[in-house]
Amino acid sequence: MDKMNSEKMIRKSFSWFWLIAGLLYFFLPLLATFLFSLKGKKGVLSFVAYQHVFADPNFLNTFRFSLQMSVCTVLAGLGIIVPTAIWIHLRVPKAKPVIEFFTLLPFVIPPIILAFGLIRCYAKPPFALTTSPALLVAGYVVISFPYIYRAVDAGLSVMDLQMLTEAAQSLGAGWGSILFRIILPNLRTALLSAIFLTFATVIGELTLAVLLAWPAFGPYMAFVGRDLAYEPAALAILSFAMTWGAIMLIQIASRGVSGSRFSSGDIH
Repeated sequence: MDKMNSEKMIRKSFSWFWLIAGLLYFFLPLLATFLFSLKGKKGVLSFVAYQHVFADPNFLNTFRFSLQMSVCTVLAGLGIIVPTAIWIHLRVPKAKPVIEFFTLLPFVIPPIILAFGLIRCYAKPPFALTTSPALLVAGYVVISFPYIYRAVDAGLSVMDLQMLTEAAQSLGAGWGSILFRIILPNLRTALLSAIFLTFATVIGELTLAVLLAWPAFGPYMAFVGRDLAYEPAALAILSFAMTWGAIMLIQIASRGVSGSRFSSGDIH
């Protein structure tokens, strides 16, 4: 009995050790960046670097643009991938390895190759889209594809999709009711994970926005970091805070969404 208690204590100690080590790994660089951002005024700690950032109108303009692009990317990505993933799970489960292979391609193909490919394919009529933000959103969807698909696939894998679908159909539900009243509520956590990852990816993306010549937040951060010293550190802290603030707002708003339910009253 004493040996079992000792092993439990050791496992608990290791768990706390790795948790603390992980927190230090992530937050110590953030703390160092914050302290450096306060040294904009020689000899004292001040928020003068933050004042300079807020005084620049490009700060909010670029963040607002990237925020809009992230919302469009989430809507487009979920609109494409969720029905596709559901169809694969229900009809062609043997195609999953093929789709999973495609989810790895954005990690293998550099974004610069993707950007030049988009420019070459969509620079001439009848698909001249290089001056439209739709092309930037399309590129973002490709980059976010691995995160969205794997989050949705993981959510679908933990539910008995076939049984839920057949049960709903036996009660007279159509595909619209099955999707919006049964499947999506059960995918709530997976969808939130996909939204968070996509949002963070779009906000910090640099290559596509630069090559497609759009005033996004990533290029703005790179431009500020090229010429200034303390303002980039302040900008990094602000972007971190604004990104996590937006994510928290999404999560708070999602609390009003009902949890997963399945009853005959829900689908009639």
